[in-house]
Amino acid sequence: MDSLAAAYTRFGFNLFQKLNKTKDGNIFFSPVGISAAIGMLVFGTQGATAAQLRKMLSSEKEAGNSRIKAEEKKIEKTEEIHHQFQEFLSEIGKSTNGYELRIANRLFGEKTYLFLQKYLDYVEKYYHASLEPVDFVNAADESRKKINSWVESQTKEKIKDLFPDGSLDSFTKLALVNTVYFKGQWDREFKKENTKEEEFWLNKSASKCVPMMTQTHTYSFTFLEDLQAKILGIPYRNNDLSLCVLLPNDTDGLEKIIDQVTPENLVEWTNPGHMEERNVTLHLPRFEVEDGYDLEALEAVLAAMGPADAFSEYRTDSPGLSSHSGLQVKKFLHRAFVAVTEEGTEAAAGTGVGFALTLAPGYEHFHCNHPFLFFVRHNESNSILFFGRFSSP
Repeated sequence: MDSLAAAYTRFGFNLFQKLNKTKDGNIFFSPVGISAAIGMLVFGTQGATAAQLRKMLSSEKEAGNSRIKAEEKKIEKTEEIHHQFQEFLSEIGKSTNGYELRIANRLFGEKTYLFLQKYLDYVEKYYHASLEPVDFVNAADESRKKINSWVESQTKEKIKDLFPDGSLDSFTKLALVNTVYFKGQWDREFKKENTKEEEFWLNKSASKCVPMMTQTHTYSFTFLEDLQAKILGIPYRNNDLSLCVLLPNDTDGLEKIIDQVTPENLVEWTNPGHMEERNVTLHLPRFEVEDGYDLEALEAVLAAMGPADAFSEYRTDSPGLSSHSGLQVKKFLHRAFVAVTEEGTEAAAGTGVGFALTLAPGYEHFHCNHPFLFFVRHNESNSILFFGRFSSP
């Protein structure tokens, strides 16, 4: 599980760094959701593209002393990636009273198209993704609405219209869909009567008013002296998951931090052995963020990370999905939503591939009144489920 968590952390933060260079305002997405979609794609691709996709999901660089050994290691690594995701699905699927966390995968395939049974068996085994026949040829829009309806139901209607009007047509053979839904209650809820309007500084000269939640409690805390920043872990009930917040000391210090942080840093800084239990007065905005990335935006970012062939209408040379050649990945879409309130957090994501308290003495002050990074982490596996930047109320 450790290598899979490391892979998600690395992939998620690398993706964030790419998005950060091209997108203003808030950012929010699910590394686990996008990784699951890519993982299912690995089964259907071979050659250079499979290697690129596998590299994205792997926690270590591929190496080998010979071509045969290297190929054997690639096969073993691919199997390991899928097996670990299978274990991860089982781990988070355990019932709990503290939160609701659900990852769902499904294939919607053209009913007249013949997919390889081996591919269907693999994604069913490792990703719990069954194939549902639909009629893209004669009823593409009805099929699109059916897929979107399934996504809505899996995300409690938080993700709507994952596939927009006209995105699927009579030439579509397969829609590969992943959803992630999370709703968790804080281990210690914020009292609504303590929430007051405060200024949130976009930069040193501009601000907006936000409802600022406040409470004083014991939290996992660490101060990053070299970066002039600090990290706080806010546990959800049962302590299975946490919301981690990375806050720079300076109002406009976030960009400097982003350039210096590495995925390995995030794992180290949020490790229970690195963080200390401290008395903290916390000010956290009540906020909602809804974000999405379409074909051009997300594929361009992913291509910049390596797998250009896979997300530029890739044509399979030795297709693993079907006995027919020429199956193309035409769409890669991702939508995500998060709401942080006094009670807790609700977050959802869908990925589609078509193809006023005073500071008490001795207390740390964690005042989120300027841009910060946040992520929801599954503590047992140390996997990042959602990752975001809040900079624009």
